[in-house]
Parts: sequence; C-alpha cells; structure tokens
Amino acid sequence: MAAFSPAPLAGPRFEPEQSLHLSSPQVDRNWYAVFTIPQNEKSAARHLSLRDIELFLPTYRAVHQWKNRQRATLELPLFPCYLFVRISRQERRRVLESPGVLRIIGSHSEPIPVPDSTIEFLRGGFCTGAAEPYCDLVLGQKVRIKSGAFEGLEGTLVRKNNNLKFVLSIDLINQHAAFEVNAENLEIVN
Repeated sequence: MAAFSPAPLAGPRFEPEQSLHLSSPQVDRNWYAVFTIPQNEKSAARHLSLRDIELFLPTYRAVHQWKNRQRATLELPLFPCYLFVRISRQERRRVLESPGVLRIIGSHSEPIPVPDSTIEFLRGGFCTGAAEPYCDLVLGQKVRIKSGAFEGLEGTLVRKNNNLKFVLSIDLINQHAAFEVNAENLEIVN
C-alpha cells in the first residue's frame, strides 16, 4: 500500500504558534501577573506553555549547600509564586484552568496589566550583574533610568556589598528584585 503524500499548498505556511497569534491580535494582549501554587512556578509554566500561552518566568541562580556539604547551583523563580503571561481577554479562562495557577492578579472585577516596560526590563540585558530577590524593606532614594531602552523606569537605589542595586518594585504583586546597575544610567526622582 502506497503512502499518501499531500500536494504542497500555495502561499505562506504558518506554524501553530503563528496561527494562534493571528486569531488574537497583538493589540489587545497585555502582560498579567499570575499567582501560582507555592514552589510550582515551573510546573505551572510548563502547563501554560502546552496551552500555547505566551509566558515569562524570571529566574535567578543561587548556590545551595545541602546537609551533606555538597553544593549545587539552582535556578529559582525571581518572584516566588508568580509568573507573567501575555494574553487577551478571551485567553483568561485557559490560564485559570491550567494546573498550578491560582489566580490572575487584579481587582475583584478585572485583572490589572503589568506595564510592558517592566517585563522588557526583566527580560532585557540592561543590568550589569545578576538579579536576585530583594526581601528587605525598600528604603532609599527613588531613581529613574535616564537613557536606553528602559528610559523612565523607576525604582529604588540601595547599596549592598559596596555595589549599587536598582530595586524594581512590582507593587501589584508586592514583590521586589534587585539588579546591579551603573550609577551613570540613573537619575534622582524628585
């Protein structure tokens, strides 16, 4: 029995991800913070990815020493219990039905989008050093990035181990992350 081979179609061919984006225009898609089951951020991200949801899980590397004195480098979520999804209004249900997802952060009536500039900053290579969670009280001078792709993004300047850190606060989820920055890229917010 001969195998059937379909004739090639004329015109452009679309991958499944491309056709998904054609059905939901980029215009109405926003980034939202998603609250997950504790210590299940990566699992929730895998399930969302299988549902063709655009997502971003910021991570950092930490060295952990086990009881037997062995060390391992772990990749951990920068914001524990949170990840970010870029969805349209119609895709909310697919996110909420995904295993590991508890809710989309917002008010009682409507999810609140995270600014694109915040996600771009987290994804971008603006920082000179490694990122890390920042759990201390955020005290210090309010600063703004004065040049480059993230111009206008505001945060708090702190000093840690003789290095300047730009603390990005995402008030919507009450989380902070510290990034090493060069002082010449910052200006004081009045």
